[in-house]
Amino acid sequence: MGSIVRREILRPSCGCFATSAVSFTPMQKFMIVACALAFSLWGTVAFANTETIGAHVAHFDAHGRLLPWTPWPDAIEREMRYYRKSPWDHGYPRFVTETFLLDEWKPDPQRTDTIPATQNGMGILSYVKWAEWRHDSHALDTARAMADYLIRQTLTPDAGEYPRFPHSTGRRDRFPQPPDSGSQSDRPFEVEPDKGGIVGYALLTLDDATHRTDYTEAALHIARVLASHQRAGDATHSPWPFRVDHRTGAARGEVSGNMTYILRLYDGLLDRGFAEFAAPRRGLWNWIRRNQVPSARTDGKLFAQFFEDHDSPVNRTAWAPLNLARYLLERRSRLDPNWREDAGTLIAFVRREFTHRESGVTVCHEQDEDHDAWGGVNATYGAVLAMYAKATGSATLEAEARDAISFTLYAIDDDGRPRDLPKHTMPGGWQEDAHTDVIHNVVDAMRALGPD
Repeated sequence: MGSIVRREILRPSCGCFATSAVSFTPMQKFMIVACALAFSLWGTVAFANTETIGAHVAHFDAHGRLLPWTPWPDAIEREMRYYRKSPWDHGYPRFVTETFLLDEWKPDPQRTDTIPATQNGMGILSYVKWAEWRHDSHALDTARAMADYLIRQTLTPDAGEYPRFPHSTGRRDRFPQPPDSGSQSDRPFEVEPDKGGIVGYALLTLDDATHRTDYTEAALHIARVLASHQRAGDATHSPWPFRVDHRTGAARGEVSGNMTYILRLYDGLLDRGFAEFAAPRRGLWNWIRRNQVPSARTDGKLFAQFFEDHDSPVNRTAWAPLNLARYLLERRSRLDPNWREDAGTLIAFVRREFTHRESGVTVCHEQDEDHDAWGGVNATYGAVLAMYAKATGSATLEAEARDAISFTLYAIDDDGRPRDLPKHTMPGGWQEDAHTDVIHNVVDAMRALGPD
């Protein structure tokens, strides 16, 4: 338009506007363009400063990095103080026996289903790690309550192919859980072998912290049941199916993506002198090394199936490869001379298939069938990325790890009440994603990177 600039919208602070064609000098045109650019930047900053993540207005630094709403230790301390106020029912904290809680500890009347094994197994790991980090004896008391609930209230009968084995799903207000307590996508009488691995390893970890031999005895039994049903595994079968009928052993779902915690369980028992698990452990690790890790370089099909509320046999998850990567990063060359490369392969698979941008931050979603950055998996992503960044010296991955952890912690309000998903307006929801599968990940991230 040559020297003609048409201005039809008032821009604040620029002092110049017009509603018809007007000729301007070069200096005037420069001032108009500069003023418009300044307004554009002002509008962007204003929008960013009013965007909400979880319970707080989001804050970013000059480079666009998400700033914590409060230092990480303070956010988690608030949440832990809030959970110390949990009511107790039947001798256990309510968040141990209920999976779906609304604000102020109210059970969700629409959800009577529970996931006792994952929720409390990961909860034990969270509370033990927090107890070590903060020297918090109360946290160990809560971890014991979780373990006692699992041992006393959630096991299958002392008969069948998977006797006295942890139920992966159940129903609230059942003490103990009945034999047919399967809920979500479990059928009546079904259990998930990999969830037994989570419980068994958690019990060993709690024994290490409290010196309760009955926890090791329970873990030993779980491991023996698992070992008695272990198969070789191949390119289309994991060493255990995803679901089994605990009475008959009938399988459903040939691939179970989470094999890491059974491996951890075997390791813990071998460390205690139970040599009977040497061969099962060797067979499981060989399958992971030769079949599962390489699958992450292609389609990742051997990381299908982990979450209790899904039963598609091809539904891959981020949770399983991330937890395997964590194990490699902890054990390193003691486990795998190629630990750095293999952990990188797993993390690259997750970043390729399960991350997206949200509120200007790279976050991790759960699985092929759920693209939300739930607290459990996104905290897992942040923790594992932090550990890998420390091991490799990657500043880029460290920044991404900090963003992921900070994003998840925005779900905690000033009173310490978390949300299971930051975009949810009300506190509560899935207790695994709100709390029990979050705390240990934040501790791992702080150990790797220091408190943010």
